[in-house]
Amino acid sequence: VQLQASGGGLVQAGGSLRLSCAASGRTFSSYAMGWFRQAPGKEREFVGTITWSGGNTYYADSVKDRFSISRDNAKNTVYLQMNNLKPEDTAVYYCAAGHYALTDPKLYNYWGQGTKLTVSS
Repeated sequence: VQLQASGGGLVQAGGSLRLSCAASGRTFSSYAMGWFRQAPGKEREFVGTITWSGGNTYYADSVKDRFSISRDNAKNTVYLQMNNLKPEDTAVYYCAAGHYALTDPKLYNYWGQGTKLTVSS
């Protein structure tokens, strides 16, 4: 599976943005998809994940009630809708595919190249 994340940019605090992650390959629908982010000088951290069917989602406490993940298996795409953005959300955002919807990035098998989000105050 090859992943391509897009949609990052510069947003003012309080604004919204949607990231997309397009996957190649016919097996996309069999993978759980995760979103992670990495701010400068920090380790990569879990943002959220969605099961292969889209029936369940899990989020980090820092983004819960502001971010939501969805997927369209017919389009081989997963989305990260981000609302009420804060400067501390500034990071490079990565999508990843794995067999299970887990929070540990080491358990994901495939990674996209990342898309940068900057939230200005």
